Order: sequence, then C-alpha cells, then structure tokens
Amino acid sequence: MLAAAIGGGIVGSILTAVILFLAAPQVLGPRMVREGILKDPQILVEGGQALRESQHEPVLAANRSALETPFASSWKGAAKPEVVMTYFYDYACGYCRKSNPDIERLVAEDKGLRVVYREFPILGPDSVAAARASLAASRVGRFAAFHDALYQAGNPTPQTLAIAGNAAGITPAQAQDPAIEAEIENNYRLASALGATGTPLFVIGNRVINSAAGYEALKDAVAKARAAKG
Repeated sequence: MLAAAIGGGIVGSILTAVILFLAAPQVLGPRMVREGILKDPQILVEGGQALRESQHEPVLAANRSALETPFASSWKGAAKPEVVMTYFYDYACGYCRKSNPDIERLVAEDKGLRVVYREFPILGPDSVAAARASLAASRVGRFAAFHDALYQAGNPTPQTLAIAGNAAGITPAQAQDPAIEAEIENNYRLASALGATGTPLFVIGNRVINSAAGYEALKDAVAKARAAKG
C-alpha cells in the first residue's frame, strides 16, 4: 500500500525494496521513508540493487550451469575457481574494449577468479565474424591467443581478423563449424533471459551488471559473490 501511494511501476517497486531495507519493528510512514532516503541516498541504490537481484535469481538459478560452463577454451583465470564471472561481449563494442583491461587486471590479481567469455555479437557483420573466429580458436585451445591479438590489432575488420586468426593458427573454414552457430544462438538465448540491453554484460554470483562498470565495481561484485559462498 505504501509503495503504491508513493509511486507505481519500476519506481514503486524500488521504493518497496527501500522500505523493506529501512524497515524496523515500527510502521514506516511516507515522511519517515523520505527522511531516510534524504539522510542516506545510498539506501535507494542498495534497495534498487536488491530488487534487481531478486528479479534475476530465478533466471540465474535455472541457467547457472549454462552460464558458467565455458565453450571449449573460452575462459581465463582459475582452473578450479572460487568465483566465476560470466562476460557477454562484442568485439566491436567500445565499452567492452574499455572493460578489457579491468578484466585482465582482476584475473591477474585474483587467483580464485575465472572469467567465462560468452560471444554476444550484436553490432553487425564484423561482430559476427569476430565471434565466429574467436569460437573457432577456442575449439583448438587458442582462445586467449586470438582474443589478445584481436584487441591489440584493433576493431574487427577483415584485416584485423586475419591478424588474430594467424596468431591463433586458425583458418576461415574453421569458423563455419555448426557448433559455433549453436553456441552463438545459445548465448543470445541466455542474454535475452537476463534482459540484456547491450554489451558488456557481467554475471557475478547473483548480480547482473549490464554496463562497463569499471574495475572497482567488478572487484566488489566478485568479493560479494565469494562472501555469499561462505
């Protein structure tokens, strides 16, 4: 009732989460909720985050294995991970390129972290070609070689894909494997189930982050996922 009085839709839902976050044995009135938010605006952020996590929980529970099981060698980090970060990305995405150093830093620093890379090409034919080539490299155990070479070469073009393909030792014909098409379709399905609006998209524990959140935010999400496991 209180949330309905304050606002509807998404705003009302977030405020409901905030009310639960603030709730004490006494009944909270609208003025008390407003004063609590004004005193500590972070409550609104945390309430919204709690709501989003609760909405994603059923999807994550149903798809955890599919999300965290890599395609062939499409992963970096710990062989026996404490925490898995699933990363949906597009090689043509500028925000994914911006996120790459943050991911590499986390993998280097956190020996219990594994990053599972899921190809999610949504920005045109060059994106699809890059995703196919990356998965072809993954099939022969050369994902990291391809991935690093392409980011070093630049945005995906026929020229940069040839450079990365040579670094990984793959041919264009290998990118036509039906298993590669099936993997891309599977990633579209998973991303859609998570409500993806673009790239990058990170899944860390029960958190879904659909933005280039930056090193500190990703590190914090990894720490919280580890703590939740006890």
